[in-house]
Order: sequence, then structure tokens, then C-alpha cells
Amino acid sequence: MAAERHGGRGGAEENKENERPAGTRDGGLSDSLGLESILRSGGGRRSGRRGEAGPAPPGVLQIVKESQQQHGLRHGDFQRYRGYCSRRLRRLRKTLNFKMGNRHKFTGKKVTEEILSDNRYLLLILMDAERAWSYAMQLKQEANTEPRKRFHLLSRLRKAVKHAEELERLCESNRVDAKTKLEAQAYMAYLTGMLRFEHQEWKAAMEAFNKCKTIYEKLANAFTEEQAVLYNQRVEEISPNIRYCAYNIGDQSAMNELMQMRLRSGGTEGLLAEKLEALITQTRAKQAATMSEVEWRGRTVPVKIDKVRIFLLGLADNEAAIVQAENEETRERLFESLLSECRDAIQAVREDLKPDQKQREHSLESDSGKVSNIQYLHSYLTYIKLSTAIRRNESMAKSLQKALLQQQRSEEDGKRTARPQDLIRLYDIILQNLVELTQLPGLEEDKNFQKEIGLKTLVYKAYRCFFIAQSYVLVKKWSEALVLYERVLKYAGQVQSGAGAFTNSLKELPDVQDLITQVNAEKYSLQAAAILDANDNHETESPSQVKDGKPLSERFETFCLDPSLVSKQVSLVHFPPGFQPIPCKPLFFDLALNHVAFPPLEDKVEQKAKSGLTGYIKGIFGFRS
Repeated sequence: MAAERHGGRGGAEENKENERPAGTRDGGLSDSLGLESILRSGGGRRSGRRGEAGPAPPGVLQIVKESQQQHGLRHGDFQRYRGYCSRRLRRLRKTLNFKMGNRHKFTGKKVTEEILSDNRYLLLILMDAERAWSYAMQLKQEANTEPRKRFHLLSRLRKAVKHAEELERLCESNRVDAKTKLEAQAYMAYLTGMLRFEHQEWKAAMEAFNKCKTIYEKLANAFTEEQAVLYNQRVEEISPNIRYCAYNIGDQSAMNELMQMRLRSGGTEGLLAEKLEALITQTRAKQAATMSEVEWRGRTVPVKIDKVRIFLLGLADNEAAIVQAENEETRERLFESLLSECRDAIQAVREDLKPDQKQREHSLESDSGKVSNIQYLHSYLTYIKLSTAIRRNESMAKSLQKALLQQQRSEEDGKRTARPQDLIRLYDIILQNLVELTQLPGLEEDKNFQKEIGLKTLVYKAYRCFFIAQSYVLVKKWSEALVLYERVLKYAGQVQSGAGAFTNSLKELPDVQDLITQVNAEKYSLQAAAILDANDNHETESPSQVKDGKPLSERFETFCLDPSLVSKQVSLVHFPPGFQPIPCKPLFFDLALNHVAFPPLEDKVEQKAKSGLTGYIKGIFGFRS
């Protein structure tokens, strides 16, 4: 019941969608029926949200797209959109007086051509189809964890196709305009293609999608470029589905086109996303059946885990895709995907290492002195993961370096500028990954590998020192920056002197010679900036321009340019005032006291009364002396 309640401003706005369209008369028809008149009358509210394109062409597709974007599908919330469709259906039936009985008894009604006196009857059927479709998509999300819901999903899709067929049948009437007829046919073909796609009836699904694509392409050609945007977007959405169906029918070239679409779009979405990933995995699994071993650094290791085989077979394709990526966002996504697959493969190897965990740390073969094959395979996969992470961070560092070069323009645009500190953090992570590479089991005695990693470490240390120096230059610490520049030249010289046999492995790294040239130029600029800064400090120390820190009350006789006098923090007097020395109270010492002889006082002191019975009696009778 909570989903049916819709009050407040939102309910008032949705009620406008169900008002009678302009141009119709009670008991009569307009010249031609079409859903675009609903939009003109207020049913298709234009969204003023930021980021949306201009007004789209009116019709079935626009009503569907606007309703979806405004009621949940912008965030993939199909349940919210289904609730919206249910509420709108109830309001439409109430407005058209087309209720299905009462609260006590259900009486089914169908929209026929004879009662098609209002455009909103077409909208009624469209909302029925959208409600069934949105429920199917909601179940598709839940079916990942509850496979039994797939049967309900197919049932809801069949229901949506049934409503779409009814809409197409009603639009065949002479009362409906030609544009709405074509859109109804395209809508029907789209839902039919989705149903056949889920049933894995590839040929029927491809025919339906092709029909939908043809209709939308013709509609796009019939309107201006601004109006055709929506149709072209729908064509782009269903194109990957068509190629996927073609591949399953037997067109092997479709696989390459799907991969290219995946690269251009930065990842597929919607109905095809999971199926394309499953297809790639399935294709690699077929190839993995013939893969039994892998060779790395002169040692051949058998590969018995299927997940590791699939990952190693797709490694070359993933690296090629990263190189061919058109923008930084796509490249970053591909790096993350590769790292995720690598972590899964490493986890699969770790599970095989658990049975002999005691031997995992010190698994040495008595004869050869090498680690076990499974441990060496684990080292190889870890090497791939760390190397990929280094390449990803290096790619991000290059992007930040470009941003640093354009820093002035970015500041003028008011955008956040890149800082050398951001690059320092990336190079810290790269150096940590290199340290982990040197500690891989089975490679401790490989001197060539250790020396190669050492040279790479020197290269990245040089770049890290360079950007630390750049950060010191920004705060005008010239001496520290100059020392760091010398350290950069030292690291670069060590790389050049030891790179004789490792030239090929260092080609992928940043060029050290370019860094040396840049550092020499920066050193001259730094020395010039330091001299100018020293001159500026000397000029600013003149008595006419520098204040000595005294408040205004203490320097009336001295002229001084003090900008703080016109600011909110003016130094006029010291407050609270400081402590000042004052004379203390004098102390008096009686020095003659020890040399004074006091007069005797025995005669003035009362003698002690005699004690005993005699004294008591004398005291009673007054004889006491």
C-alpha cells in the first residue's frame, strides 16, 4: 500500500499527465490520435535538470524515456519505476472512468477500437507494458542470487510483449497518426527481441532487433538532428545485442566488433553486459583446454587451475585493450578489470596452497633448491598484479603531469589544480610495489631480476625526488629544492651507468635523459628565483616599508607603511599591557632586641597560692595573705 500513496507536489505534477489533451471534444475525436498530443497538453513534462539534452521528439519513445529517467531508472531502481507505473495506471483509469470493477468484484475490460475516443487509452496500454517490463528487469537483478526468479522474469516479459502487441493492434486504426504507428511497431519489436534474447532464440531475437533498428533509423532521418537524438540513442543501445546474436548464430567476426564496442563505450550496460562478459570467459575457457603450462624467466610451470588458465589466455588481449584505449577513463577501467581478474586467479592458487601450508613458506626441492611449481606460479601471478599496478599508477602520474603543465589555464578556469604532492604519493606506491617484487619467493637468487628491479627503483626515486623538489620550490625553500635536484641527477647518473644490459626492459619506463634536461633547466630557474627573492627581501627591509612590530602608540615619531592600519586587525596599543617593575614594601629588622636587658617583674607577678588543707581553711575564713 505504501507504493500506492503519492501525495504532495509530486502527486499534483503526476496528475497533470492524465488531463484531457487539448484538441479533443467530449464524445468526439480529434483529427488523428497520437501520444504526442499528451506531451503537448502537459503529460510529457520537460525535465529542467542539468545535464539533459534539449527537447526530444514527442511520441512513444519519449514518454518511455522521460518516465524512466524521472522515476528511478537514472539510478537503476526498477522497483521505484514499477510503482510509478502502477500509480499512473490507477489515475488514468480513474480519469477515463475505465475501472476494472469495484473493491468487491473484478470485472475485466479491454481497450477496443470502438472506445478509442481519447489518446490516453493508448497511454493506458503503454503503461501496462512498461510496468510488466520494469518488474522483469527488477527480477533480472534479483535472479543473480535467486535463480528461481528467472521463471517469473520470463513470465513478466511475455506479459509486456502481450501489452505491446495490443498497443500495436490499436495503433493500426485509421484514427492514429502514422508516426505513432511506427513507434508502436518499434516498441513491440524491441520487447519481442528482449524476450527472445532471454530465451536464447538468437535468430528470432536478431530479426526483432533489426526491425526495431530499421524503424528508428527511418524515424531519425525524417526529423531534424535535434529531434533524432533519442532515436539514435536507442539504435546504439540495441546494436551490441544484434552483434551478440550474430555471434551466437555463427558469425565469428561479430566477436571482434563486440570487443571494439566494449572499448569505445567503456563497458557495456543493460541486457548485454553480463552476457558479453560470460561470452568472453566462455571463449577463453575453450582455448584454456589446450593450455597446460606457462614459461616465465626460464622456468616452465604446469597450470592445472582452470581460472588461472583463463586469466593467462586473456592477459595479452587485456593488455592490448589497455594500449588501444581512447581516453584515460576507459584505460583506468580496463586496469581495474585486469587487476580484479588477477586477484581472483591468485586466490584460486592460494586455495591450492592451503593443503600443504607448512611447506608453502619453505617449500624447497631437495635436488634443485627451487620453490615448488605451485609456489612459483603464485609468484608469477603476483608479479603480474604488481607490474599492472605500477603501470596503472604510472599512467595516472602522466595524466597529473599534463595537468601540472596546464596549471595556469586551470587556475584561470577556477578548477582545482594538480599539485606535486599528488605525484609524490603515486611514486611512493610504485616504490612500495617494487620492494614487494624483490621479495617474491623463487626470485631471491635471480641476480638479473634483482638488478633490473633496482634500476627501476632508481628511476622512480629520481622522479619522486624531482616532484618533492617542485613542492619545495612552491614554498620558496630554495636550498632544500637545490639539494633534491642534485639527488635527482645522482639517481639518473646511476641509472645511465648501470643500464647497459637492461636497455630493453627500461624502454617502458619514463626517459631519464629528459628528466636530466628538465632538472638542469629547473636549477637555473631556481637560482634566478632565489636571487630575485633575496633582492625582494632586501627591498622590503627598508625602514620606510617594514614595521618593527611595535603598536602605533609607540612609533608616532617614525614613518612606516603599515597596511594593517586599514585592516580589521589594527595594532594600536599592547593589550593587555605588560608588567612593569615597581618598588616593593620595605622590611624592618629589630637588631637591638638581643642586647636589651629587661627590668625584673617578680614583684608584679602574683605568688602561687599554698596548697593543702591549711591553705584551704585559711582561704575560707579570709586569712589568706
